[in-house]
Amino acid sequence: MAHANGELTLEDVAVSRGAGEVISGITTTLVPGEVLALVGPNGAGKTSLIEAISGVTPHSAGRILLDDEPIDKVSRVGRARRGIVHIEQGRAVFGSLTVRENLSITARGPGGIDEVLESFPELSRRLDSPAGLLSGGEQQMVVLARSFAAKPRFLLIDEMSLGLAPVVFHRLLPIVSDIASSGVGVLLVEQFTQLALGLAENAIVVASGSVTYQGPSAPLRDEPELLQRAYLGG
Repeated sequence: MAHANGELTLEDVAVSRGAGEVISGITTTLVPGEVLALVGPNGAGKTSLIEAISGVTPHSAGRILLDDEPIDKVSRVGRARRGIVHIEQGRAVFGSLTVRENLSITARGPGGIDEVLESFPELSRRLDSPAGLLSGGEQQMVVLARSFAAKPRFLLIDEMSLGLAPVVFHRLLPIVSDIASSGVGVLLVEQFTQLALGLAENAIVVASGSVTYQGPSAPLRDEPELLQRAYLGG
């Protein structure tokens, strides 16, 4: 099977933990500029899959390809260097550093921070504040901005909404959309299912470790019964 350059492809990927597989049979392609939602009940294996893609944990079956080249044996650092950036659960800001210092960790070149602030103007007035004093939503914005500053090709976002009120999370969604519009492929793992489906063109639903729906997001948004069946594993 040939793939166009610039794609991140999973072919029948499975991840095992301890006694057995936590998720299996994942075949999909993430393309630049697209938001793909990965949703499903807690414990369905979503985080395990995203960790396997970024190289945090090994996958137990299948292949992961970047630009048609297998990256199964490439380290996490090597994958990050090739543009696969993973935002893990929980807001990992460096609390004692200012927002500016947090951004400078990944910003490339002297103009890097200015470039980031064009996409994240709200952070301009907080540049000299210690990141630990920001609200949860602002901290998550710093995490997104820092990831965007690294110039990712593919951004894997795991439960960005964790600990945030839906209204705060809602304000972050346009930022994710803008990141995708800049040509980044975004894989969004999210508990606020309807909000994620509203943002993503396509979706994968996993339940009990396997895919129960794969395709356009719209039918899942428009037909609650279809979404419910997918969540129940039907």
